Amino acid sequence: MRLTFLACFSVQSGYVCSEAQQKIILVMGDSISAAYGMSLQDGWVALVNEDLKNSESNYRIINASISGETSAGGRRRLTNLLNKYSPEMVIIELGGNDGLRGYPISQLETNLIAMIQSSFSFGARVILLPMEIPPNYGTRYTSRFRNAFKKASLETGAILGPFILKDIALNKSLMQSDGIHPRKSAQPIIREAILKTLLPLLNK
Repeated sequence: MRLTFLACFSVQSGYVCSEAQQKIILVMGDSISAAYGMSLQDGWVALVNEDLKNSESNYRIINASISGETSAGGRRRLTNLLNKYSPEMVIIELGGNDGLRGYPISQLETNLIAMIQSSFSFGARVILLPMEIPPNYGTRYTSRFRNAFKKASLETGAILGPFILKDIALNKSLMQSDGIHPRKSAQPIIREAILKTLLPLLNK
């Protein structure tokens, strides 16, 4: 799907591009993707968008991430965003807040699968980014939480991306004082992890 814009811009970052046929990547995330604790321009979404611009790609990112968002919130908002932007691809980075709040894993799975299927119905490809929660939630819950993303991917055929905080979450120098959100210095690491999955798909 292609859209022609006089101006296209990220919901969060205000990024503006010139008139051209654009292929849209829609990011549905929480504070990790909404650049919590820093300028939006310093977050991984803006960095990837800049890479796409510099490479003269006709893909641009619409960042619809909201700090504190849950999978249920993302599911409620998704259809309107799909109608508005007709994205070629949807990146889902949600679930962390579900886990931190101890929401039922079955609810998380249902919401993720529904979001993926909705995206497919609009002709968009989907990358699902798995999340992890601290071990103090108990082995059973953390294991089921981790498997929810794999299950959603297997049941739908969505692409399961990397855990983007893999090399960050346990490194205090890369995490903010709350121990949950990555610092500005961690954003380039996230960007590289995303690009390894994203670029091969865009080149197909």
